[in-house]
Amino acid sequence: MNKTLEMVRTIGKIANRRGLFRPEAYLFVFEALERAMAERGEPGHISGEELLGAVRELGSERFGVMAGDVFNSWGVRSTLDFGRIVFHLVEDGLLKKQADDSLTDFLDRFDFQEAFALKVFEGRA
Repeated sequence: MNKTLEMVRTIGKIANRRGLFRPEAYLFVFEALERAMAERGEPGHISGEELLGAVRELGSERFGVMAGDVFNSWGVRSTLDFGRIVFHLVEDGLLKKQADDSLTDFLDRFDFQEAFALKVFEGRA
């Protein structure tokens, strides 16, 4: 079986078993991890802060001002939920964590509605 298809099926099973987040949210975390690793330019551990930076960038590029609404439709309501997704993937053996990694690394890092809001520029003529 194709590795990508196998991964999608595995994530679907995790999402169904956990019942909290849609499979799209788990897949998005993997995409954000890839982006964070590419931006770093060298292999190594990605911190919660780095991952959330990539989530913010990728979400903004892909969904614009609707990113918060898209995340909400996936069951993701806060940055802590992205941490929960990461730890689900760790518990199921798809990701590894370091001893000092914690769910609190993802706590209240940014507000979705504020982060993806349409910015109105003051002083426009």
